Amino acid sequence: MRGAALALLALVIIVVDHLTKAWVATHFLPGESRIVIPHVLYLTYVQNYHGAFGLFGTHPLLLTAAASAVLIGFYLWYRKEGAATVVHIAFALIFGGAVGNIIDRLRFGYVHDFIDLRFWPVFNVADSAITIGVVMLLGQMLVREKHHGAARAPHPAAPQDTGIAATAADAWIPHEQPTGPVAPSDE
Repeated sequence: MRGAALALLALVIIVVDHLTKAWVATHFLPGESRIVIPHVLYLTYVQNYHGAFGLFGTHPLLLTAAASAVLIGFYLWYRKEGAATVVHIAFALIFGGAVGNIIDRLRFGYVHDFIDLRFWPVFNVADSAITIGVVMLLGQMLVREKHHGAARAPHPAAPQDTGIAATAADAWIPHEQPTGPVAPSDE
């Protein structure tokens, strides 16, 4: 059941991405911009021939192959990891977004971008899904690392092996741990 729900989420991302791009492409001229929320949000139609953030060249098949390779590598990691639910959702978002942009590159040779915040490169629904998925993954990795780090760290009240043998009498007397070399004992 979870697999079907995740496939549906990825499909929803692809469809919403396609519908919004088609709407912008039919109602805007390339480069045209309209204010949605003054000084905050604009719709600006950009035909993006480059990769993320305008990087990685302009060859659509090379960009499609690179995106597909990253997606396949990520999928192999994801399947191997035995992931938590949040990772499954993140993968569905990333997968849906990547496929949405790959479809554009194969159909048109470029990606339709239109969400414009003026302080960030213009992007689209697919880019948003990818970004949200990546943020979810990073958050999960931080939580997992914190959890695993806490499991590895000794409990503050637990006795620690300092390499110094204690006698029964020393066990109840609070004392500081030596900071330098320890002299051999005559015991």
